[in-house]
Amino acid sequence: MPRQMADPAFHAAQSAGAFTAPHVAPINDFVNTIQDRDGRGWVPYVPPHHGGVDARVISILRDPGPKTQLGTGSGFISVENDDPTAERMARLFDLNGIPARSVLPWNAYPWYIDAAPNAEQSTAGARVLLELLELTPEIDVVLLQGRDAEKAWRRAAVIGPRITQRFSVHATIHPGRQALFHPDPEERQRRIAHQERTFEEIGEHLAR
Repeated sequence: MPRQMADPAFHAAQSAGAFTAPHVAPINDFVNTIQDRDGRGWVPYVPPHHGGVDARVISILRDPGPKTQLGTGSGFISVENDDPTAERMARLFDLNGIPARSVLPWNAYPWYIDAAPNAEQSTAGARVLLELLELTPEIDVVLLQGRDAEKAWRRAAVIGPRITQRFSVHATIHPGRQALFHPDPEERQRRIAHQERTFEEIGEHLAR
């Protein structure tokens, strides 16, 4: 059920397990090591309803949105956040038989800026992504959602080709509504169809 982070009981349960659930505690310990790295600011945590060190899919978006913020949001990167982008992802994962527990959510630029990262920021995010991938040996699928995620992945592939070459990589549009801001309805439908097919491919990959 989408938007469960709006339920105080659900949110409290996720908060309680963020550093005790064995699959996500190492991820959130890592998040603590990059908090305000080089003065970049705050990074949201990964809730235990998602995968962590045993995830098979890493889902990469641009940057943390407002609903990841502490206080005004959940404090987590989650498909259960109370916003349309998270809801769209939750429905696509569910429709294609991809459990949230198999997915590690992440961002091309993991620090909160609520803007598109510049080239220097994208490179910094790529370096952190490579560090994260060293902690997650079960991941074999990379889902890149949006152009900024694709840019960061290309940078990561240049910096750490030994790490990035082992994955099945799938790229599609960002799940936010802005990805469909185009005057041609046929182009909008093409983008939606590509997005849906990408999630189908990942579901098929996990089912093998």
